[in-house]
Amino acid sequence: MNAKGTVFKYGDNVDTDVIIPARYLNSSDPAELATHCMEDIDKEFVNKVQKGDIIVATKNFGCGSSREHAPIAIKAAGVSCVIAETFARIFYRNSINIGLPIIECKEAAQGIEAGDQVEVDFDSGMIYNRTKGTEFKGQAFPEFMQKIIAAEGLVNYINNK
Repeated sequence: MNAKGTVFKYGDNVDTDVIIPARYLNSSDPAELATHCMEDIDKEFVNKVQKGDIIVATKNFGCGSSREHAPIAIKAAGVSCVIAETFARIFYRNSINIGLPIIECKEAAQGIEAGDQVEVDFDSGMIYNRTKGTEFKGQAFPEFMQKIIAAEGLVNYINNK
């Protein structure tokens, strides 16, 4: 499994309230949530994001409230992977549960810029910046996590068992 796309870059402490603002939480429809993804931190995100694109951020991505709406909005917007130095633990778990691949890699988070073309190999954890010709070693996904992601989330994975 891999992800490949253009990078949207953000800094530290991107919280769930800017990923999907609370005023839109009256919907649990992924397509509706996607139309408001990142709008309080990046008004142009929803107009520019393409299927497969990648979000890169620095420390503590997904902090704040524990709502599952945040990774759902990111995934529904077409993002194929989120790379960060660190993630808030509940966001990390929610992301895997809904089938959104995320990778912690400090060097990649610091060495990748907005607009770079990046490819991620989930089997090896390798992150390739095709724009700059650099590569980084992130944490590979354990096989069971890859199965959850391939099934589009934990509920589907369990239902398919």
